Amino acid sequence: MKNIIRILAILALPFASQAQHLEAGILLGGANYVGDLSNNSSNLYLKETKFAAGLFVKQNLNDLFAVRLGFNWARISGQDANVRNDDFVHDRNLSFRTTLMEFGLTGEWNILGYQPYGLSRPFSPYLFLGVAGTKYTPKARYQGNWENLQSLGTEGQGMDGLDDPYKTFAFAIPFGVGVKYALTDRINLGLEFGARPTFTDYLDDVSGNYVSYPELLAGNGQLAAALGNRTGELTGSEPVVVATGTQRGDSAKKDWYFIMGVTVSYNFLDNGLMGSRKRGGRRAGCYN
Repeated sequence: MKNIIRILAILALPFASQAQHLEAGILLGGANYVGDLSNNSSNLYLKETKFAAGLFVKQNLNDLFAVRLGFNWARISGQDANVRNDDFVHDRNLSFRTTLMEFGLTGEWNILGYQPYGLSRPFSPYLFLGVAGTKYTPKARYQGNWENLQSLGTEGQGMDGLDDPYKTFAFAIPFGVGVKYALTDRINLGLEFGARPTFTDYLDDVSGNYVSYPELLAGNGQLAAALGNRTGELTGSEPVVVATGTQRGDSAKKDWYFIMGVTVSYNFLDNGLMGSRKRGGRRAGCYN
């Protein structure tokens, strides 16, 4: 048994010398999305970029790997008015915005190795991959008010013979790339871009088929009927009646969202050897 303990201790030495440490920080940047209201998932419109912010804590396991737990708040939006190359989508005249609240757990791989301790490896690009859960509530502006679309059932959700209302919580797979730089032993500065394919097609409240205006009016009310088909608002006519079952969205593609931002974080290095080491200093040894 003693021999086994010695062998394990020897094997662990390279990792112990990497100075594991906790890190906490913030992200400030922007968010965007690709879905049915971005030209049926075929375009990303930069002018729809909205504010995003986040908080995270990270356990740096060694120079190469870290595990991060984070919360992001972001807003995304889209509108058919952006589309110029597809009359069907443009004339649909739908729009939305939603606030995203994301909790995620991701792993990071520092490609070059990253070690702020003693500023020995102060720079590295990195890749990340993980899992997240996102709360969302799509809304549309109508007659001066922001209306909650999920509760209305704009595709007939809740009516006899049709789907139940969709959930406003979805799982996502955050992945992306970033770069980080240690300004000091304690302070890191970074830039990160991440994509999130989700397991829902309803971030924007659009996915399936139309329910005709008279049926939707009778089943889910005037507001659902008005926001289920908004072509009449564009043309200045009475509500347009489209046959039930006519394509409204593209249910074959799930929605994506993206978060990009600058990160600033603080390293909790409790080693008693910080002193006033300069860039390029050693990570071990005695300092006066």
